[in-house]
Amino acid sequence: MKKMFKLQWLSVLMLAFVLVGCGAKEDTNKETVSKEDQQVEKTSYKVKDDRGVEVEFNAVPKTIVSLQPSNTEILFALGVGDKIVGATEFDTYPEEAKKIERVSSSTTFDSERILALKPDVVIAYTTGGDDENLNALKVLEDAGIKVFAIKSATSFDDVYGDIQQVASVMGIEDKGEKLNEDIKAKIAEVQAKVKDVKAKNVYLEISPKPDIYTTGSGTFQQEILNAANVKNVFADLKSWPKVSEEDVIAKNPEVILTTVNYTENPAAEILARDGWNSITAIQNKAVYFIDPDISNRPGPRIGEAVELIAKAVYPELFK
Repeated sequence: MKKMFKLQWLSVLMLAFVLVGCGAKEDTNKETVSKEDQQVEKTSYKVKDDRGVEVEFNAVPKTIVSLQPSNTEILFALGVGDKIVGATEFDTYPEEAKKIERVSSSTTFDSERILALKPDVVIAYTTGGDDENLNALKVLEDAGIKVFAIKSATSFDDVYGDIQQVASVMGIEDKGEKLNEDIKAKIAEVQAKVKDVKAKNVYLEISPKPDIYTTGSGTFQQEILNAANVKNVFADLKSWPKVSEEDVIAKNPEVILTTVNYTENPAAEILARDGWNSITAIQNKAVYFIDPDISNRPGPRIGEAVELIAKAVYPELFK
């Protein structure tokens, strides 16, 4: 019987967020550069993960198990996605990721299957502190599998750190720097278009009635909203607060965005809610669905996330 170990997720509500990130430093003893693909061939080098553990590699990993969709996206964006031999059921981007063997569900990973795959490294995650996920991952380490854990990201800087961290593990630091430069350029391009517009009041819904949740300050989503030059009507609250219908009505947002992807036509459901017809966004039918895989996932598509929000709120600026 396969042993399944429970992962530490933020909550069932937050499964789509899969927040991961923080930077790390590397210690390299020897390296040579391949002219063909510019990948750094390293011997006996160490990279510190977000547990503070210096993970030592005798060579650049050739096979990887990724236990977080955002890390999978990073690996593909760095050009080494073909090395992933195991991933989670939520690894859906890019298209090639769907073909990778699933070794993890939303709450558990199959330790026996991971051991059978014999990956050179498991790129895992931690929420910080002494979480159950790290205890479960210790089983893999005790069996001789290298585990590199990355802390949950809460900012763009964390994402940039994640990218550089993964690039260091894979011996392609230059590609990590270039990817970060491209992402920052994309965000700057969007910001140049929205910088002079009067910021609109926006309500972002991440869970529908009867238990309505939104995003507040101190979240990755708030930083996306800030970068798109929109005002979050619930920025005075922290984290992912539960709010009432009366709270939303009182805030009277000009635009409503929803990342709910588990109900049929979430935008139409919001438009049809009883008592909401006094809200400006409802009157103007300014209610839009935003792809949660882009807007909630702290990975290399954060530039696209900013553009997605900006286009929804200020479509006239992107014609």
